[in-house]
Amino acid sequence: MERHVSEVEGPQRTCIGCRQVDDQSSLLRWALTQDDDGKSVVPDPRRRKSGRGAWMHPRPECAATVVRKRAFSRAFRAQVRMPADETISAAIDAFTARERADVTVQPESGSEI
Repeated sequence: MERHVSEVEGPQRTCIGCRQVDDQSSLLRWALTQDDDGKSVVPDPRRRKSGRGAWMHPRPECAATVVRKRAFSRAFRAQVRMPADETISAAIDAFTARERADVTVQPESGSEI
């Protein structure tokens, strides 16, 4: 019997904004934290925070949809404080800068021999 090999390279996640499935590595993870003021959402670009995560494409249109539909509350199954627009923008900028840095890494001098 022949086994079907999937074309999927790694873990897949669904963007809570546009609802498209994509590679986990191309999505920004958000985590839930508890403080004195209640539950809030924080970016988790290194994917180290424990607990349930919410995944979002690092694109302004996905962020706008997340805010408009209150998708963080649905993803975390709880009433949460939305991050400020500046926090979302900064997280997207940092995530995309990291991706650009990974792609534009130049070889060390002399290593191309």
